[in-house]
Amino acid sequence: MTAPLGPSPRTLLVWDAPNMDMSLGTLLGARPTSAFRPRFDAVGRWLLDLAGPDGTAEATVFTNVVPGSTEVVRPWVEALRNVGFAVFAKPKVSEDSDIDDDMLAHIQMRAGEGGLRQVVVASGDGRAFREPLEELERNGTTVTVIGFREHASFALASEVIDFIDLEDIDGVFREPLPRITLDSLPETGAWLPPFRSLRSLLEPRR
Repeated sequence: MTAPLGPSPRTLLVWDAPNMDMSLGTLLGARPTSAFRPRFDAVGRWLLDLAGPDGTAEATVFTNVVPGSTEVVRPWVEALRNVGFAVFAKPKVSEDSDIDDDMLAHIQMRAGEGGLRQVVVASGDGRAFREPLEELERNGTTVTVIGFREHASFALASEVIDFIDLEDIDGVFREPLPRITLDSLPETGAWLPPFRSLRSLLEPRR
């Protein structure tokens, strides 16, 4: 009698949409245009390749939905679901409505089920993720963080977490990101655009 097979090795992607959006906006110094928004179909193909033909690839995106923004968010959510991503959406009704605990709970649930070979987290939020991810790695799950090197210092500094810059994944961006930083200045110098309008100084503080 053949012994029952265990679960197929799972590669889980958890995408922290609020953090990734904020990091990309800061990197660009402006709201991203379509040319500089990540292509989730390319991310999905990369994840499938990572999981391999015998593994299970699970792609998830976690996001907050601000009241009144449903019509703006819906096409993006439907596009994600249409390429095979599951979306966890949570109303943003207070400062305590973030999704950190939900992302960590999903990772722990999959770890508890067994067969979690690799976890990929798209986020630069070291406060939420560093300790839990390093613990997973110590328990035998390979951990990779994908994001932007300018905003993922916790992964770059970790001795056990692998880091891949999102722009290094083939096809994720239609055009190269304009990544001029103090660490990558051309010899001729470069302008660094403001993060916000000067006129914002006249707006009341929140």
